[in-house]
Amino acid sequence: MNRRAFALTAAILFVLSWIFPVAAGLVRNPATLPRWWGALDVALAFLIAVGALGVQVLDHGRVGQHSEQTTYRIYRRLLHAILIVAVVVILAGDRINWTNCATGFLWRTWLLLYILPWWLAAGRPEIPDPKRQVPAQK
Repeated sequence: MNRRAFALTAAILFVLSWIFPVAAGLVRNPATLPRWWGALDVALAFLIAVGALGVQVLDHGRVGQHSEQTTYRIYRRLLHAILIVAVVVILAGDRINWTNCATGFLWRTWLLLYILPWWLAAGRPEIPDPKRQVPAQK
């Protein structure tokens, strides 16, 4: 599996994993969730952590200026999410079971922000580096 496919697979699993804290926060009684719900959440969390580590290892040293600039722009935009979360807490705070979902939201957000430069580098097409090319032999 090439690095772009690996990064895409990890990203898809990451997005799917957000279902768990959303559901845990919206359900009135957590005991109504199926027994396998927690086990699947933990298994998916493990796969995401392995995927994030794998993306970082595969793209070690490949984070260039373009990825850094894009990461910075995304970080600046995601700062507004803090305000959006504050509005959600104010407007719907009593309808969301924060004790069941806050930890899931926090670690996923941290992981996203931490791994973002490597994810962006992995998602870009491979551009040959002229410094790394071996000169042709005559």
